[in-house]
Amino acid sequence: MKIEVLYPEAANLFGDCWNYRYLKECLPDAEFVYTSLGDTPAFADGDVQLVYMGAMTESAQERAIAWLMPYRERIAQLVSCGTVFLMTANAGEVFCDHIENEDGSRVEGLKIFDLYAKRDMMHRHNSTVLCEFEGMKLVGFKAEFSQLYGDNSANAFATVSYGTGINSKSKLEGVRINNFFSTAIVGPFLLMNPNFVKYLMTLLGIENPELKYESVIMDAYEKRLADIERMAAK
Repeated sequence: MKIEVLYPEAANLFGDCWNYRYLKECLPDAEFVYTSLGDTPAFADGDVQLVYMGAMTESAQERAIAWLMPYRERIAQLVSCGTVFLMTANAGEVFCDHIENEDGSRVEGLKIFDLYAKRDMMHRHNSTVLCEFEGMKLVGFKAEFSQLYGDNSANAFATVSYGTGINSKSKLEGVRINNFFSTAIVGPFLLMNPNFVKYLMTLLGIENPELKYESVIMDAYEKRLADIERMAAK
């Protein structure tokens, strides 16, 4: 099994590096490939089971788009075929139609999905999030200078019960296309949501997934979930 981490030197804000570090703990036999900005991605001409990218600055977003653009058709093919992609925080915006700046200029995205992002660098949106995906409750936080706009009703990742979705007026969080998952929740998303880690592991062909430090991780999840549900009930 090969797992590719895109641009770990740049896409590592908010502790998102612990998403793939924890995956490595849970999948000790998997091969992890770390692709730097400017390098040819392993998925370009090889067999990769999961591609991950995390939070980054806006300038790093633009560099990521530029470096991935030559592989846009390959990415679309992999998404169509069911290869697992996990994009956390603002990494998913790389794959949207475009990113709009405050002055009206725009950066063209990879156009894997039709939503577009709008930046507002003078106002950071922060929130706690509780949402549901495939019958499981997901928890986390948002800290973002940009939000997504458009209709994701047919391919939302999760439904929000507390907090905001792709923007302040939406209760639909993120994007899911086959096994491509994008969420604006910042990290470490996987450490906070152990049931989703198990879900990913089943997509990778593991029949009875076992988590590293499972009792500790699950206990922390249950306590965080209870705290957020109390906030939601007020």
